[in-house]
Amino acid sequence: MRYKFKFKNIIVILAVTIIITLISISILAPYISRYNPNANDLYNMYSPPSSEHILGTDEVGRDVFSRLIYGGRVSLLVGFSAMIMQLILGIILGTISGYFGGIVDKLIMMIIDIIMCFPFFVIAITISAILGPNIWNLIAIIGILSWPQVARIIRAEILSLKESDYIMAAKAIGLNNIEIIKNHLLPNILSPIIVTATLAVAQAILTEAALSFLGMGVRPPMPSWGNMLSASQNVTTLQRYWWLWIPAGAMVIVVVTSINFIGDGIREYLSPKNK
Repeated sequence: MRYKFKFKNIIVILAVTIIITLISISILAPYISRYNPNANDLYNMYSPPSSEHILGTDEVGRDVFSRLIYGGRVSLLVGFSAMIMQLILGIILGTISGYFGGIVDKLIMMIIDIIMCFPFFVIAITISAILGPNIWNLIAIIGILSWPQVARIIRAEILSLKESDYIMAAKAIGLNNIEIIKNHLLPNILSPIIVTATLAVAQAILTEAALSFLGMGVRPPMPSWGNMLSASQNVTTLQRYWWLWIPAGAMVIVVVTSINFIGDGIREYLSPKNK
């Protein structure tokens, strides 16, 4: 494959560097921050950024920088875990639907249509209210409600490949359905799977931020970028204490934008036009 290096590649490399750096900072959070993210200091509330607290403190005196990097652990964990769940469900059901067709296809597509016809946040908030808001329920909610988009992409790819000559030849030499799917179909739809995975991570991080902002995601005192943003619901905080919400909002924007650039770069690199 010959691939001409473009200016856009620099952006993709920068995006990858940002994501790797943020993941590393989140993993090494105990060694980077000297403050417990949940430790209250009622004598030091709403302190502005200073040499002691580089991003200030919040309404109960917790160090905002510590909460920001520990919150990165939660938001990134939700993003990648929900993506894995989406891929597992979407690839399995999308492949079964596209390859076998018939009543199986109709049944799976009916389930997909039912899930997709309801407003995502209405259902997510309802389920979260029933199960209780915590990180593991949040991952399950995002994964279960988001797999239909992945399944539809996989189904469309399988439908376009299953009548190909090499699939017919595989059937003719006696390969069973599992072998055909594993060895011939899935390897040939790796490109859309990778691109879908990157976009799913970005979408899951945004969803976590939105649900935590509404109080139906990760609950305090556990920090996440979403529940840190919930401080902006207060007008006084918006106007006077910018350090409580701008850093978390900036991190969400940077991560989601970087992941989208990575997805675009992978899609362009794997495009047949570049072969």
